[in-house]
Amino acid sequence: MLERLERELMLLSRHQVLARRECEHERLERSAYLLLNRIETQGPMSIGQLAEAFGLDTSTVNRQTAALLRCGLAERVADPDGGMARKLRITAEGSSRLVADREFNRSCLARVVADWSPEDVRELEDALTRLNRCAETLEGREWPRPE
Repeated sequence: MLERLERELMLLSRHQVLARRECEHERLERSAYLLLNRIETQGPMSIGQLAEAFGLDTSTVNRQTAALLRCGLAERVADPDGGMARKLRITAEGSSRLVADREFNRSCLARVVADWSPEDVRELEDALTRLNRCAETLEGREWPRPE
């Protein structure tokens, strides 16, 4: 019963990878894109908070965030809430790159759904939102949305 859904989701991720190849500007790595999106949505976060948010080992997130720091996409700051752990905050460069990638992704999506009605696009958005929220509930990790 779920064969088609699994296959279509696999193909969807494949198409995203292909779209990354056709871009003129330097794209963010997938992990950088996800981390920067989360930090942008939630504000400064510690390595531990990011590891928890993504369900990853701290050492994995430490490597990924070290790459963000090296590229100047994020910076370490004192905890705005006065805690001991330093937090990562997106830089102006990180924000600029994130916006550029997001705009590129949206332009690719616009080409894909160019012949769709607005109702069809909303229906897909609603179905994907429902799918993601159900997965988040099962994982016990909600992805914050700017709604």
